[in-house]
Parts: sequence; C-alpha cells; structure tokens
Amino acid sequence: MKKINWNGLNKEEVALKRDEFGLNQLEQKKKEPFYMKVFHIIMEPMFLLLIIAALIYFFLGEPQDGLIMLVFVVVIIAIEVIQEWKTDQTLNALKDLSAPKIKVVRDGQTSEILSQELVPGDLMLIEEGVKVPADGFVIKANDLRINESSLTGEAEAVWKKIAEAEESSSEDYWRDDYVYTGTLVTTGSGTILVDKIGSHTEYGKIGKHLATAEDEATPLDKQIGKLVKVCAIIALIFLLLVAGVTFFNDADLPLKDRFVESILSGITIAMAMIPEEFPVVLTVFLSMGAWRLAKKNSLIRKLPAVETMGAVSVLAVDKTGTITENKMTVTEIWTVSGQSEDRLIETMGLASETDPYDPMEIAMLEYDEAHGWSKEKLFNGPLVKEYPFTDELKMMGHIWQRNNQIEVTVKGSPESVLNISTIGSKEKAEIMSVIDQFAHEGLRVIAVGEQIVSSENEVPASIEESELDFLGLIGLSDPPRKGVMEDIQQCQKAGIKVVMITGDNGVTAGAIARKVAIANTNEFITGAEIDTLSDNELIEKVTDINIFSRVTPEHKMRIVQAFKARGEVVAMTGDGVNDAPALKYADIGIAMGKRGSEVSREAADLILMDDNFSTIVNTVRDGRRIYDNIKKAIGYIFVIHIPIALTALFGPILGIPQAALLLLPVHVVLLELVIDPTCSVVLERQPSEPDIMDRPPRDPKESILSRGLLFKSVLQGLFIFLASFLVYYFTLQQDPSNDELARTMGLAVLIVANLFLVQVNSSNHLFGIQTFVKLIHDKVIWLILGGTILVLLALIYSPINGFLDLAPLSLSQLGVCAILGMVSVCWYDLVKLIRGTYK
Repeated sequence: MKKINWNGLNKEEVALKRDEFGLNQLEQKKKEPFYMKVFHIIMEPMFLLLIIAALIYFFLGEPQDGLIMLVFVVVIIAIEVIQEWKTDQTLNALKDLSAPKIKVVRDGQTSEILSQELVPGDLMLIEEGVKVPADGFVIKANDLRINESSLTGEAEAVWKKIAEAEESSSEDYWRDDYVYTGTLVTTGSGTILVDKIGSHTEYGKIGKHLATAEDEATPLDKQIGKLVKVCAIIALIFLLLVAGVTFFNDADLPLKDRFVESILSGITIAMAMIPEEFPVVLTVFLSMGAWRLAKKNSLIRKLPAVETMGAVSVLAVDKTGTITENKMTVTEIWTVSGQSEDRLIETMGLASETDPYDPMEIAMLEYDEAHGWSKEKLFNGPLVKEYPFTDELKMMGHIWQRNNQIEVTVKGSPESVLNISTIGSKEKAEIMSVIDQFAHEGLRVIAVGEQIVSSENEVPASIEESELDFLGLIGLSDPPRKGVMEDIQQCQKAGIKVVMITGDNGVTAGAIARKVAIANTNEFITGAEIDTLSDNELIEKVTDINIFSRVTPEHKMRIVQAFKARGEVVAMTGDGVNDAPALKYADIGIAMGKRGSEVSREAADLILMDDNFSTIVNTVRDGRRIYDNIKKAIGYIFVIHIPIALTALFGPILGIPQAALLLLPVHVVLLELVIDPTCSVVLERQPSEPDIMDRPPRDPKESILSRGLLFKSVLQGLFIFLASFLVYYFTLQQDPSNDELARTMGLAVLIVANLFLVQVNSSNHLFGIQTFVKLIHDKVIWLILGGTILVLLALIYSPINGFLDLAPLSLSQLGVCAILGMVSVCWYDLVKLIRGTYK
C-alpha cells in the first residue's frame, strides 16, 4: 500500500477528484423524453376523443369551434404535464431527504456527508449496521465482519483484515482486505481508503442492468385502472347508442350531415362517461400526502405506502429503541456466592467490544469507568482471539493475554452462558430465581463468566467448548419513551393490534409491555417454541399472542408472514440489520431514521426521521385521511359525470338538435377543467374525520368504490342532472331559437352544484358549511373556489360567451341557477342529520 494520509483529502483534492470521477451514484434510469410523456397523454381515451371532435369541427367548416377544442386539449395536456413535473419534484425532494450518509475524514476532521459525495482517496469510516457505499481497501479494522451475500451469494459473513498491497496475492476474486459497495457491516468497525465509486464499483456494474427495469403498477393503480376501463366500455356502448338515435332522429338532414351529427353526439357522451381524472387524483393525493408526511418526520420511500398505512391492522414493534429510549443503564449487579463483584465488573468490560456500537456494551463500559475500570486499564494486553456474537448462540467472548495469564471472558443471555458454565444445580436454581426477579422488574439480564487458561493452546476452539466459572448477572434498564403508552392506547382504540417482537427475555418484555399498556401481556412465545411450530400452527398461535421473545431474523419473518396469512395488514418497525428481512416482508416496513442501520432504511417503505412512536400513530391517521379523501374524490368524480352523461344521452333521445344540446364537446371539456383542480386540491386538503381513529382498520380487499358510495354518487348525480337539465329544457321550450340562453342556464346550475358538492362531500359527518368554515383561512381553497366563480361569471358576461355558444343571464336568472345548484346538492346535509351522523 502507498503511504496513507490519515488526515484525509483536503477541499482542493476533493474538488479535483469530483471533476475527474463525478458523483458516487449508480447509473440512473433514463427519464422518459418530454415528447413521449405528451404522446402517452394524447393516447388516453379522453384526449383521443377531444382531438377527433376538434377534427370533425374543422371538417364541418367550423374552424372556430375546432380551434377552441384544440386549445382546450393543449391546456389539459399542460395541466397533466405540470402536475407530473410537480410530482417528480416532490419525489426528488423526498429522495434527497432519504439519501444515505457516511462518515469520512477530511482535513483531519471527522464529518458526515452524503454517500454520493465520496471520491476515490477518501477515508471512509464504517461500523456495524452500515451499508458500504463505495469499494475500497481496509486500512484499519476493529472486529470488522461484512456480509457480502448481495454480491457473492455466500451467506456467511467475511472477516476483514488490513490490506498490505493494492494487488491481491490470492487467486480468489473476492478479497478479504477490501470492501464492496452494497455489502453490509454486521460486526465491528473499520477505516476504508476509497478506491472506486459509482458505476465503476462491482455493485455498479450490476446496477447498469437494473437501470432498465420497469416499474410495476401498484394495487391501487390497478384498481383505478379497472374503474377507468369499465367506464370506457360503458362509454363506448353509450356512444354507439346515442350516435344511432341521433342518426335516425335527424332524418331530414343530408346523409353526410346526419353521419357527422351522430358522431358528435356519440363523442360528447363518451367524453362525459370517461373519468380521466382518476389517475390525476391518485398521483396528486399520494404525492402530496407523502410531502405532508415528510414535514412531520415521516419519510415515505414508496408512494403506495401512504395509502397502505391507513389499512394497518397489526403493528409489530421492537422493544428496544421503539418503545423504550434505547439508553441502557446498568442498574443491578448480582454475584454468585464466593465471587468478587469487582471481578464481575472487570470481566463484563473485557467481554465487550473495545469500541462498542451496542447500547448495552456502551452502558457496561460506562459503568466500568465509573467503578475505576477505564478502557486503558481494562484493555492493557493483546487480544488473542474473539468469539463473535451470533443470533443462534446469543453470547460473545474475548480472549485476552494479561496479568501473565490468558483470560477467556464471555457474556450473553443467561440461558446460553449457563449452558457452558461449571455450576451446580442448587446454584443454578438460585441464579434462575434472580433472573426471574430481574426480568419481572423489566430489566435486561446479561450473564458473565470466565475461564482462565495457562497457554494459547488451551484456548477453546469455539465458545461452546468453554467451561466457564459463572461470575454473576448484570441488570440493565431501558425506560419507556415518554408518551408511548398513550400512543399504544390510541392504536388499540383504532383497532390496531400492537405486538412486541424482541430478542429479550419474555418476562422482561412482558414487564415493559405492561408499563406501556400493551394488551394481553401475560402470555408470550419464544423463538425456540416457534421453531417447533408448523406454519399453520403459528398462524393459529399469533391470534392470541402479543409478545414474541428471544427471536431471530428468521422468526421475525415467520411471525410477519403468519399475520399476513390471517389477512392482516402488517406494519413492522425496526432499526437493526436483523430487522431488515422482516421489514421487507411486512406490508409496511418502518425504519428508524436516526439510529437505524442503512440496510433497514433500504428495506423499509417508511422512515421515521425522529425515531418517535407518535410519528407512527400520526402516519396511520394521515394514511386513513388520505384514503378517505381519495374515496371522496372518486365518489365526487362519479357524481359530476352522471349529469354530464345523462344530459348527453337524453338530449338526442328527446329529439333536441345537435346544435341546441345542453353540452357540446367543448362544454364537456370546460367542465373537466373545473373538475380537476377542484377535486384534486379542495378534497386533498380536507382534514381527517372526527372518528378516524375510533374505527377499525378498513378491509384491504374492499373496493375503493363501494356499493354504498356508488349508490350515494348515483343519487346525488341524478338530483344535479334533474336541476340542470330541467331548467335548460324548460327555457329551451319557451324559446327554441334561444338555445344559448338555455344552455347557459343549465351550465350555470352544473358549475354552482359543483362548488357546493365538493363542500358537502368533504365530510361524512359535518355539514357542507362546517367543512368550509374549517378551512376558511386556507388561501388555496379560496383561490380554487373563487377562481371557479370568476370562470362562471366570465363565461356568462364576457365576450368569450359568444365563442362558446352561451348567452348573458339576468340577475334573477343567475339567482335561480344559484338556488337550484345549491338545493340539488345540499339536500344530502339533511340525510346526514336524519342518520344522526352530525356531531
């Protein structure tokens, strides 16, 4: 190896290398060109119909109407593109917030930077739980072990040694003195001299192929897609029906004109029947929901998780750090009769890592320091060997050469340490009694033992072969977080089952669970018991169990899968490497942003930036609110499309000429421009219902357009249709030559009804006026609603009415339209009152 500069790179060197090598990031997926986005929008059924209608107008020799239609097409496409651009901006902002960070040494100072800012030559500091962000040489290692299965396929983690040369002397491709991007530090820590970044790393070579992967539609996307397809099929049927009726009604016209008029009538109803707002609503609601949650310290990594959080029925939480503060303190020391308390404290420190990562080991060394055992005094001899901690063994050990002897020091779970200790049955019974006492006090219990040997030849080959003198027990406490009990009670009130999954003793876990009011804490099941159960038996068992103790990553996965097999929607919290598989299997994986490992954050759907349990509860509440509002928006879209569709249907059936119909294609497009912003913005901003956390989780299999919602939408749509069509029809009957006035009256009723509808449907409990008052200080709501009123007035009283075949209204006529529009919608507030839902 070349001589290493332990002060790291300076600013000038970093800048030069950045220019030479670029950012440390994998090859990005190619973005869809702008013209392809426009092409995909144009190919949607709604826009194809618009363009066909515009071309027919030109064909009829009416370029003015055709031009207006094309202008509307351009405006709507612009709205779609702008909304998509805003969504991209939101997602990019969220991506920046979740960008992984890494510690480096630069200019002699240790600092934390975004991993994409690494350059070759950087000194990178890695520790347990970190996902390696660049390839590099190991120049310092402290019990460093790395899981390279993501690259090599080998499950066993690799112990790393310090690199002595840049070229490997081994024939093996994968080096043990080198670290690779995308691999995971499972034990210890190290200093790495960065060698390769970005696409030049071993991981980056694979990443080039991943850049072409296509995204799959989410379940909610598919559900919305089915609704749109069903509506499109219905629209095609009505198109043919209306076109046929119009063709036979216009028997007095030349064949060519009859054909064109029938096509225009058919296109009008088809446009009215296709709710192309659905994809827009879904995108806007989820992306805005994710953005709002990010401001509340809940970072959504995958958009569908916003909606799925509202359906969570089981919340599986880790005890340490999630329910408790993860600030361990040694509060109890107990020694076996005849053993020295000072020796117990000394051995406890010797069995710990010299530079600990685990909170318990940090607490033990702090306790040692307070009792006269500093690191310098403890670790004053060479380390002969170590027995690393494993999930299976649940203990670890260090062998030191000190005081002219070799000391085998071991600590771990009491059950594991007792199994390799030379201790009588009477003493063992006494120890088990103390363990039980500590556990009932909610303490984490660690056992400590030692074995003195005279030479390295006598050192046990594995920790299981040791014959320990059992020294005593250490009791550590980790108090519950403030407010966590109230949050758990809120979850249980909302029908969410809170279960604790921990590696700790079941009795200890039960004591903590009782402190935070988790239900059914008297029974628990251990990982060893889970091993004896079949999958079907475990599925039955999880129904009544809320505490799972002494579990491994495999157990966590099985527990999550068992709940899912029962039809539950499972959210799983975690922060460690061992939580990552379960986070991936859960419907919603929730990682801790502050103390969580990089791999757990990578596996998660949601990251808590403040590691606060309250944030989970708030996210569930927001998830329910967002889903409620999506349902309201979809119901709203159906309501407003019904009068448009029925108007387009009954006009030809009643023999009204095409030119005198209430809604021509250009007017349908106009209403679409009113619907999109009103629906997407006003309903998205609605606060949650008062009872949102008092009801059980929704059934994930339920249709987003339930029978009840569909019935309500059809009923509301019929009322609006009757109000708008009847005022149009009676006005037209009084003066058949003044179809502009009749059309304006009907259109005004539709737009006014739209304004009241969005308020009435904003809540299932509150009156429309109450929902308006709740957001009366929201400037965006005023902008949308006020803007809609200005559009209506402009259509009626500005010169634009001539282009749209509309006419000015008198104040009395406008008043009639306003009253009809209000009455056609506000009757539903009476239904709320009668049903007793008003609170």
